[in-house]
Amino acid sequence: MTPLTADEYRTLIVRALEDAVDANTTEPDLRRLFTPSSHRLALAPDVTVVKGARGTGKTYWAKALTDPRLREIAAASYLMPRLRRVKIATGFAADRKADAAYPTKRVIARLMRDDEFDAVDFWFMVVLMALKVPEIAAINDWPGRMSWVRENPEALDDALQEADSAAHSDGVTQVLLFDALDHLHKDRMQADKLVSGLLEVALELRLTTSALRAKVFIRPDMYDSAPKKFADASKLTANTAELTWLRENLYGLFFHQLGNYDGPGAAEFRAATGGWRDEGDGRFIAPTDVIADQTRQEAVFVDIAGPYMGTDRRKGLTYTWVPNHLQDGNEEVSPRTWLYSLREAAVVSAERYAGYEYALHYDAIRASLHGAARIRVEELTEDIAWAVAAVEKLEGGEVPMEPSVVIAHWNQGGLSAALQELAQESGQDPQEDDGGSGPRKPDDPFAVLEELIDIGVLTRRLTTGAIDLPDVYRLYFNIGRRGGVSRKKS
Repeated sequence: MTPLTADEYRTLIVRALEDAVDANTTEPDLRRLFTPSSHRLALAPDVTVVKGARGTGKTYWAKALTDPRLREIAAASYLMPRLRRVKIATGFAADRKADAAYPTKRVIARLMRDDEFDAVDFWFMVVLMALKVPEIAAINDWPGRMSWVRENPEALDDALQEADSAAHSDGVTQVLLFDALDHLHKDRMQADKLVSGLLEVALELRLTTSALRAKVFIRPDMYDSAPKKFADASKLTANTAELTWLRENLYGLFFHQLGNYDGPGAAEFRAATGGWRDEGDGRFIAPTDVIADQTRQEAVFVDIAGPYMGTDRRKGLTYTWVPNHLQDGNEEVSPRTWLYSLREAAVVSAERYAGYEYALHYDAIRASLHGAARIRVEELTEDIAWAVAAVEKLEGGEVPMEPSVVIAHWNQGGLSAALQELAQESGQDPQEDDGGSGPRKPDDPFAVLEELIDIGVLTRRLTTGAIDLPDVYRLYFNIGRRGGVSRKKS
């Protein structure tokens, strides 16, 4: 089979990655589902807490686990036959259906205004609804269901034991999925209260039943800030996994998308990289070295982008340069941002460097970072809008900055008032999912600074203590860095 030309490679990249970067949330499907090695533990039924930053795959996996065909792929790929013996129900998600087992955000806010509201009772109510317990399903309103849980502790315990026994007899594990917790409540203290109750309920299911399990997908900062003053809370650590994307996982994802494109160029790419396994239904699995070995991956990527980010190695190696410049302060790379950058580099290469010997020109790769930064900030805005408001106040400056300079920018730009305005807007309509909950201490700029560092939006240089900003955010906000990738000119 004839190898792909540079132009054919560009066409393949643009077309194969189009769906992956166009939608705000890519729906998992049979051909494109990729199973990174670092995500195996997160799918184990007994793992209660799955921590992942924005864009690392929490919602993707929560949706994939609800599809029996995709669970089968995960079971085979991860050598986890237990995934074939699970029943899935959703306890909370962003895309709520009319018959969901949980109330809307507006209803949650109203329930929490009741002096008798208890977050543990709330989540037990949701669990019983997800398990379709007749006694509570027969009640027509959420306040009535909350009252039933509060007033019938013995019946609650009996219902859980009956559901546990039924699942055990059927030889299955009943897994309840909880995702999109950023959108539980706009007020951070209230959100923390809800998350704390959920974690307590999830742990109780883990410790007191044999076949009922909760799987809680959550941002690390939300997990850390939720109070854990209930019994045996330390045991959550032993039942926690993290969704991370290693460099080889990112390149494995890229190559998987190219090899599974349903169109011209995919078969040639598979032939060039050798030994892909046909799984049927248009799904192909790459050789292990193509998705897991960095030396082999670098060779494949060099065929696409050349070895260097310039005419020689002084500008950096393409294989390491791209992911390094897309990572946040916690060294996390959003898969969507990653795929967008590669696709945009192919588009720019075709427009400006059509005669270049490789598919991706190094200057096109640099140019793609600006669009990738926009995608990353859009993701951030959906769940952590207050962080975007804080970084916006640094626009036009240059990093690294001393912490005192950052605080001065915030004071001069009125950050405190901006955060109050965000909170007021969210309070006016708690049903609107426009930015998640706020910072833990909005009136303390030093606490806001530390929280931004914790979530990877800002970084602190170890040698000087100065505050820096990863390129994937810096370029969007038009903030300079001495010797860094240039800001986009107006």
